[in-house]
Amino acid sequence: MNNEECNLKESMILAIETSCDETAAAVIQDGETILSNIVASQIDSHKRFGGVVPEIASRHHVESITQVVEEAMEKAEVSFEDLDAVAVTEGPGLVGALLIGVNAAKAIAYAHDLPLIPVHHIAGHIYAARLQERWEFPVLALVVSGGHTELILMKEEGEFEVIGETRDDAAGEAYDKVARTLNLPYPGGPELDKLAKQGSPVINLPIAWLENDSYDFSFSGLKSAVINKLHNAEQRGETIAPEDLAASFQQSVVTVLTEKTRKAAASYGVQQVVMAGGVAANTGLREAMKETFADSEITLTIPPLSLCTDNAAMIGAAAHIGWKTKTFAELHLNGIPGLALT
Repeated sequence: MNNEECNLKESMILAIETSCDETAAAVIQDGETILSNIVASQIDSHKRFGGVVPEIASRHHVESITQVVEEAMEKAEVSFEDLDAVAVTEGPGLVGALLIGVNAAKAIAYAHDLPLIPVHHIAGHIYAARLQERWEFPVLALVVSGGHTELILMKEEGEFEVIGETRDDAAGEAYDKVARTLNLPYPGGPELDKLAKQGSPVINLPIAWLENDSYDFSFSGLKSAVINKLHNAEQRGETIAPEDLAASFQQSVVTVLTEKTRKAAASYGVQQVVMAGGVAANTGLREAMKETFADSEITLTIPPLSLCTDNAAMIGAAAHIGWKTKTFAELHLNGIPGLALT
């Protein structure tokens, strides 16, 4: 970092997130202080479809974005003249949803002559942990969500190296599919987590360790095994306790996530492990990670539940790196649904 960057004053960033089905805006100071974090959820609109409908999500973003931004500014007690930049999720995500946020951010940046900072959605999830406490590098991030399951090594600020990723279903996707098979309400992941607490992991289910030296993940076989057990039991007229099946499924997922994270952390000599993504809100995973690193010299950072699911505060935290390095976008910025982290 050069002298000019070191001498930058604290940043005041308005951040916008619309990658999926939450319309969110936040004001973040200096990358670590949340002045406001407003989220308008669309769960009730998508519940009857059992999943997110992209067209409906985009329409809700259009209806909510102005109000959400205004509420974030009012709660933070700042004006547009107080802002130093506008940040927005560039991708990945639903293309229609991304475009709403990107165009809103571009309009604000243009109208108030502010720099525009593009942010990767997964970088945002990782930096949610930065809002809780400062980091000591190198850092290992376990990212677990509906679309992503990855182990990401950060040797320094803003540098990402994917050392492990899912080869098929992400953990969150497997949770949702198993939840639908068990006829649980939408969103299925949190409901399955609740059900698992009522049962015992007494049903034998597979764990995909893959090759000994691989940090990749695979949950497709586990998901299929759960579905097959239910269907086979129905055909034989037998009953499987849903709470025990949920507990067994969760144990299989959590075991592989925690063990691969532990091995990677030791192998790469990291100082800190952070959890990120919507599935980081899973109570079984949070408890298992705490137990895994309880006697370790490695610091474990788990964001509060409000910062695990999609929100704009995490985008503002990640944007602070772009502010310090002056990584700004032009007004032809576009939403990129398949944007790569690295």
